[in-house]
Amino acid sequence: MISKSRIKQIQGLHNARSRKEEQLFIAEGEKTVKELLEQLPSGIEEIFATSEFLEKEGALIRKSGVLFSEVKEDELSRISTLKTANKVLAVCRYFDVKEKVGPNDTSISLFLDEIKDPGNFGTLIRLADWFGVAVVFCSPGSCDIYNSKVIQATMGAFIRVKVVYTDLSVVIKENNFENVYGAVMNGANLYQENLGPGLLVIGNESTGISIENLKLLTRSITIPSHSSNGTESLNAAMAGAIILSEFFRKIKI
Repeated sequence: MISKSRIKQIQGLHNARSRKEEQLFIAEGEKTVKELLEQLPSGIEEIFATSEFLEKEGALIRKSGVLFSEVKEDELSRISTLKTANKVLAVCRYFDVKEKVGPNDTSISLFLDEIKDPGNFGTLIRLADWFGVAVVFCSPGSCDIYNSKVIQATMGAFIRVKVVYTDLSVVIKENNFENVYGAVMNGANLYQENLGPGLLVIGNESTGISIENLKLLTRSITIPSHSSNGTESLNAAMAGAIILSEFFRKIKI
């Protein structure tokens, strides 16, 4: 059973301001919580799980040494951010991002310029993980990595991919990128370009890459469309998937 005060505290983590103040966030779902237990148990403050989940993963939880409580489904629903609670919820600590991070271990890094949709943001983190991109840089106005919808969309990738919030100009200066690619509507044909190591910038879902950041690009690329298409643009995450796939094919990230 969860106390009323604990329920109130966890419900507060649905809000970005409370998350920042508490330095805590929520991760939900069997797959995500199991990955946390296996890869980063030290990041978990407490787990709330139904008897069904504990029957399957109780041994893993006990082995990890993480504090846990068995709860009923209606209790889980009260603290969940989902419409239908998913058997287990973990309250986690913010990750330590103080250490210097950079793209030294991969050929391509990603910069998300004002990506606002949690689903797009989380999917792009997941794509980075899939293609071996170790670092994702984000403009300060981009979506919060600790937003529960972002965490859900990453499907566990948030555990492995480093996410750093900073300005594009700072990223370029600190990492000496020769190639700064930007996904734009009127760029060079992605499939005809000789792609090399560098930084890929994906812009906002509605407005694209900001005017300020467009000036920092060294190479503009686009995904060619069929001549008779009636679609104005691609979803940011969809475009990211296509472009990263082509980088992976040509330079083996």
